[in-house]
Amino acid sequence: MRIVGLMSGTSYDGVDVVAAEFTAAGDTLRLRPLGHRELAYPDDLRAEISALLPPAATTIEAVCRLDNRLGEVFAEAAAAGVELAGGAADAVVSPGQTVFHWVEAGRVRGTLQLGAPARVAARVGVPVLHDLRSADVAAGGQGAPLVPAFDALLLDPAAGPRAALNLGGIANLTVVAPGAPVLGYDVGPANALLDAAARRFLDRPCDIDGARAAAGRVHAALLARLLAEPYYAAPPPKSTGKELFHGGYLDAALAALGEPVAADDVLATLTELTARTVADACDRHRVTEVVAAGGGVRNPTLRARLAALGVGRWRLRTTDELGVPAQAKEAYAFALLGWLSWHGLPGAVPSVTGASRAAVLGSWTPAGPSAAAPRPPAPRRLVVDA
Repeated sequence: MRIVGLMSGTSYDGVDVVAAEFTAAGDTLRLRPLGHRELAYPDDLRAEISALLPPAATTIEAVCRLDNRLGEVFAEAAAAGVELAGGAADAVVSPGQTVFHWVEAGRVRGTLQLGAPARVAARVGVPVLHDLRSADVAAGGQGAPLVPAFDALLLDPAAGPRAALNLGGIANLTVVAPGAPVLGYDVGPANALLDAAARRFLDRPCDIDGARAAAGRVHAALLARLLAEPYYAAPPPKSTGKELFHGGYLDAALAALGEPVAADDVLATLTELTARTVADACDRHRVTEVVAAGGGVRNPTLRARLAALGVGRWRLRTTDELGVPAQAKEAYAFALLGWLSWHGLPGAVPSVTGASRAAVLGSWTPAGPSAAAPRPPAPRRLVVDA
């Protein structure tokens, strides 16, 4: 079965597109990567998404317009994925762009992703799986993270406690260990606050290669204030996003200091925040290896700091060494979730999300009946039987 997987994360910088071929043999599922691409969002679309995200106010009109515009972008991405699949695919997984994750007192009440799946189905002519988080939320779960289902199948727990780390807008961790249930949760910000600082201080979407962070020094008082965030001390299951870690959050922390902080020092401090919170989580679970993926692995400053914090305790490597491109891992993970849902198998892991049961994820938007399916004549009247 060939599945196209799409992914647009909390950094909302573009869409990762993959095509994968799945073959099942007994209890082993084989994934053959068929290729991946990155399609960047244009600047005006990034601005449109940013203007709608909390804590900004918005309108139903703005939500509707963005939903359909994203649908057009995802349709283009899906078409590119079908090309990667050799011109034919059985399904597309389009989880959409998360614009709100409703959390109250640690419990997720709802979640909203935009991306007009009907536009995707109309473009590529195959069924589209979307709204992947809601079924888990309805079962009492966090609806995130969902990638641990992929991690748990990929990593062998017999090798000892190991962690899969994704460094996107938010850093999330999956831990597998012999004889223990799979554990996974959102650790905190990875690129979310770094990118917010780059936009605020550098007028750029990001600090390329972490160069400005490397030139700065960690500001101890700012780091202490940021590490005091209650979210870090909360036990899993837990999930978060830019509803908490956004530009205004950073502005408030800087204002509370009562003294100016140089741009490079802010970036250095935020890099240390991400590295420290991730390393603390890895140490807490006594892992011996951390397999990283996501946009954050492109940041040599962040990656070097993580590696340094793990010395003597755990080794840092990337999913590339396991055959999964680090920049496309989440898209491959969503392709896997599509395979599971297609076969009526659950994709959420209750020990990760806190759900009462393992849910089959997503809703299917069909592309219409098969051309080979028999069609009755078009009706000309309707009779209601008593």
